Amino acid sequence: MANYQSIVIGGGVIGVAIAYHLARLGQRRVLLLDRGRLGEGTTAQSSCILRTHYTVPENVLLAQAAWRVYEDFAAYLDDRDADCGLVRCGYLIAAPAGEKSAALAEALAAQRRFGIHAEAIDAGAARRLLPIATFGDDELIGYEPDAGFADAYLVTSAFARSARRLGVTVRENTAVTGLRLGGGRASGVVCGNETIDADRVICVQNVWSGELARWTGVALPLAIERHSVMSLETKSAPYTRAMPVFKDLGTPGLLYCRSYGGAQMLVSEGTPGQALASPDTEQADVPLDKVVEVGEQVAGRFPAYAEAGLASSWTGLYDVTPDWNPVLGPHPEIDGLWLAYGFSGHGFKLAPAVGLLLAQAVLGQPGVVPIDTYSLARFAQGRLLAGRYGAGAVS
Repeated sequence: MANYQSIVIGGGVIGVAIAYHLARLGQRRVLLLDRGRLGEGTTAQSSCILRTHYTVPENVLLAQAAWRVYEDFAAYLDDRDADCGLVRCGYLIAAPAGEKSAALAEALAAQRRFGIHAEAIDAGAARRLLPIATFGDDELIGYEPDAGFADAYLVTSAFARSARRLGVTVRENTAVTGLRLGGGRASGVVCGNETIDADRVICVQNVWSGELARWTGVALPLAIERHSVMSLETKSAPYTRAMPVFKDLGTPGLLYCRSYGGAQMLVSEGTPGQALASPDTEQADVPLDKVVEVGEQVAGRFPAYAEAGLASSWTGLYDVTPDWNPVLGPHPEIDGLWLAYGFSGHGFKLAPAVGLLLAQAVLGQPGVVPIDTYSLARFAQGRLLAGRYGAGAVS
């Protein structure tokens, strides 16, 4: 008998959610490994926005399931001390007349078909919700009141604590250097001089998923991108926590922003970022020309921010697939090996639902969406999950 029923490689928010749900569904010999500390990689760089607005229907269902967890987090984990740091401020999305407004109208209609409160509102209503912004009467504006943002550290640590309570073994600072392979099957992992046996291995390595391709000799479609995030501040127009998260489909960078620190604006672009040849989660400088470029777009929507100061800036990495949606499910060529990578910036908001979906699939149980929707094979089969707003945007 294997030492473990499942080994999960990767202790970001997705990995800990998978480990937790495996234990919740009955597995008692689960091992979670991370090369560093839990949640210190790309999870720590997340903007943590929560919304169900997507143009891919399966993503809507996953986000809806995840939101139900976030809005009743302590009860879901059966841990009265669990807190996800939820700020329920709503979500606004604006699109100029034309192709993007047509896609937005269809997305809002799809949300409503799934029972989500999502509506089109006029410019006056949008200004009342986000008074520091300007809106044109020719725009289509969507509003999702049950949305907001949360805290990546709190979510990851709560899932990890609950996983441990259910018997999951967690080992930090343990780098996996290979897989135990034989007869077309994965039966464990190699960590330096140590081999650990398992019935199956679940790789949740995010931007390090390229290592899996080297271990197996099977290429994985994956690009690594660096994205810049900044916080802006102006005393004349604070972006308060009561104001909704905002997505601006009318800007060149398809900007998204939210309140940060209670008064500042966190802002970033929803377009492809800087391509990297290899993963490097060390912080990089945000170039001044990028700050100016984003600042000019912000000022067009938020006039008072034309004179805003840069309070802070940082960078985050995305593990990007060809259609900007994740790969989930069994490896097509190696039995006992499961994949969960390529979240392309959507990982945090989907984490609770993905954790459950992957655990259910491993155990042969149906999930909220068919797992093969997100299979690696979809790329070769032409079943891409392409969003309507363009690469790098809301999928």
